[in-house]
Amino acid sequence: MEKAQVSIATQSGKKNNPWVWTFPILVCCLGAAFYAYEYLLRIIPNVIYADLFRYFGISATGYGFINAFYYYAYTPMQLPVGMLMDRYGPRRLLSIACLICAAGTYLFASTNQWGVALFARFLVGFGSAFAFVGVLKLATIWLPSNRFGFVAGMASSFGTLVGAFLGELVLEHLVNVLHWRPTLFVSAIAGVILAIIMAVVIRDKPRDNGRNYSTQSSEQQPQTMLEVIKQCGLLLKNKFIWLNGFIGCLLYLPSSGFAENWEKPYLIAAHGFSSQQAANAVSAVFLGFTLGGVLFGYVSDKIARRKLPMVFGGIVAAILISIILYVPALPTTLIFILLFLFGVSYGAEVLVFPVGRELSSKKVSATAVAVTNMLVMVSGSLLAPLVGIILDYLWNGIIINNEHVYTAANFTAALTMLPIACIFAALLASLSRETYGKPLDE
Repeated sequence: MEKAQVSIATQSGKKNNPWVWTFPILVCCLGAAFYAYEYLLRIIPNVIYADLFRYFGISATGYGFINAFYYYAYTPMQLPVGMLMDRYGPRRLLSIACLICAAGTYLFASTNQWGVALFARFLVGFGSAFAFVGVLKLATIWLPSNRFGFVAGMASSFGTLVGAFLGELVLEHLVNVLHWRPTLFVSAIAGVILAIIMAVVIRDKPRDNGRNYSTQSSEQQPQTMLEVIKQCGLLLKNKFIWLNGFIGCLLYLPSSGFAENWEKPYLIAAHGFSSQQAANAVSAVFLGFTLGGVLFGYVSDKIARRKLPMVFGGIVAAILISIILYVPALPTTLIFILLFLFGVSYGAEVLVFPVGRELSSKKVSATAVAVTNMLVMVSGSLLAPLVGIILDYLWNGIIINNEHVYTAANFTAALTMLPIACIFAALLASLSRETYGKPLDE
């Protein structure tokens, strides 16, 4: 009887202890802050693209490779990152990765050598590879599994809201005031500060240091890396994991192949936008994606369906980007509205992460998310640079102020892959397995 009373008192104490529910949120928010930071670093070339063209004397292909080298590290690192997260936990890995991002950013700002600049972007991609997998691993450890779709949407949306939407506006202002290289130095310092905070605050499990911060039971970690590798082998044999990843790859192309890299120069060339107008339009897409990620995550969890929202998002995204690309003389306000709605619609992309989690067991949850993210990011490492290659192939040889000039027709032809990718994503989503929002081992 006394033991029962003690147990009831303990549970009551947990409910009254604000740390029980606030600390898990704080931990996950810090992980999301790192994701937002790396997203900001990812889109920096889009903000300073004209400066990069002039400073390094590059063409569209060269600019494409500045972005591609980020993904050349980011994409293949996803699998080992997931395995490391499942084995060692996110705390130390996220802190070290953030420092690597800061170092790569500092190096990029310091050099005038093209090869060193590409290596610096490679470093940024290497460190960034830990961010999204890390925040979803923290969510798996600290938060209820029946909210994973919503959490994935919130994490992705927080990254785009702070790192892309606000980051685009803030970076544009800082570049105008400080110039592009001092702006990158400031970004590097911010990364060092964030790394220190994460190292001090983040915990790998609810009972670190003898304190129970969470009502969630700590997930059982694989005992050895060998066990993680075995589980990973089983995971990679699941054809639906691969199908789900390719759906995400195609749905993410509007970000990696458009908003992050080519949207700003496209709007300037095709619709006569000023640099500031184009930056605002890029932010409109990211704001839409922010809302879309949360909206699709919430609705998907609510109806316990994953396929239908992805099919709907892919079809709507294809229609909207087709209007923007192929309908002439659109009013500026309408373009902003269409771009915002386009961002909302391809926000369905975030659902591939809960699907990846639900197609796997909990003890390799980070590896499942990492494999999914690796396939998603193929869009950045392979498809996005293709836009630059097509632009150079169609280029008519005009150079003004040491900057290659591309026409509206050049951009329209190069970006035709966007509606095609969205339609194909919707088709593949209709053929994928429905998980009904339930993990494999529950």
